[in-house]
Amino acid sequence: MPLSAVIVDDEQLARDELAYLLKSIGDVDVVAQGKNGVEGVNLIKEHNPDLVFLDVQMPGLDGFGVIKKLLDKKIPLPKIVFATAFDQYAVKAFEVNAVDYLLKPFDKKRVAQSVQKARTKVEAGSPSSEKLETLMRMLESQKPQASKILLKSAGRLFLVNQKDICFASIEDGVISVVTGGPNGMEGQSNCRTLEELLDSLDPNLFWRAHRSYLVNINRIKEVVPWFKSSYQLRLDDKKQTEIPVSRAQTKRLRELFGL
Repeated sequence: MPLSAVIVDDEQLARDELAYLLKSIGDVDVVAQGKNGVEGVNLIKEHNPDLVFLDVQMPGLDGFGVIKKLLDKKIPLPKIVFATAFDQYAVKAFEVNAVDYLLKPFDKKRVAQSVQKARTKVEAGSPSSEKLETLMRMLESQKPQASKILLKSAGRLFLVNQKDICFASIEDGVISVVTGGPNGMEGQSNCRTLEELLDSLDPNLFWRAHRSYLVNINRIKEVVPWFKSSYQLRLDDKKQTEIPVSRAQTKRLRELFGL
C-alpha cells in the first residue's frame, strides 16, 4: 500500500520539486498540497494522511504553528517530516527528538530515507504526538526572545515588545507605530523606511499589507470586504484603525486566512 502524503510549503518550486522526487521514488501518493499553514491544518484534517512534508519557515502560521494547531484541535497527527532551509537550532531539536527533517534544496536519496523511516513507523503503529510535543517545548525554550523596538513619543523614548505592535505607517517620510492593549500608545520609529523597520521585526508576525503600512498579523481583528473585491483590515488598537490591503497583497491575504 502506498503511503498517502500531504506537502505544505509556501514556495511553489519547493512543492513541485518534492512532489516530483516522491513520484520518482514511488510508493507515495501525494493526495494534496497546501501553500500555507492554515491550508495545511485543513488538508491534514480532511485527508488524514500517513505522512506530511511540512515547511518550517512560512509567513503567518509556520510549521510549528501547524503542529500546535493540530495538537490543540486534537486532530490525529500523521508522521511529520520537517523541511528547513537553514534554521540551525531547529535542526538540533529535530535530531535530539529523533523527528525526521529534510534540508533544502532536497536530495532524492535523503527524501527516500525519510519515506522509508515514515513507512517503518506507520507499520509499527508508533504514536507521533509525544515526540512532537517534546520538540515543541524544546523549540519554545530555545527561541531567542523577540527584540524590542525603540519608539519616541512626547519627547520620551520607549522600548516596546514586537508582539504589542498593531501596525506601522509612513507619511511624509515619518514612520508612526501604534501599539495595542490597555497601555496602547503611538510613537515614531527612527527607521527611515518601512523596509528598514520590517528587517528588524519578526517576519512570522509582520506583513506589508500596503506600501504605506506594516501590520501585526496577530492584531488583525476583522477582515472587511471593500469595493471592487478589495479588503480593509480592522485592527485591535484603541481606535480600531482600518488599514487598506493593496491589490498586490490581496492574494497574500487570502492565503493567510483561507479567504
